[in-house]
Amino acid sequence: MNNEQPNNPLHGIKLAEIMEFLVDYYGWETLGEKIKINSFNSNPSIKSSLTFLRKTPWAREKVEQLYLKTKSK
Repeated sequence: MNNEQPNNPLHGIKLAEIMEFLVDYYGWETLGEKIKINSFNSNPSIKSSLTFLRKTPWAREKVEQLYLKTKSK
């Protein structure tokens, strides 16, 4: 069975990998300015952000879109 998803650019990329990339690229302060999420601005950590993003589809979508936009630069 073929598990490839050619139309899904995020296939095979874990949310933790996305967050680590964005934090390395932007830093917490800039990331918090770009996406208004409390876990990015108040005592930020990868763990707390992942917990929030897994429970909040709209926030996860914003993070994924920022990742795709940033990776395409």
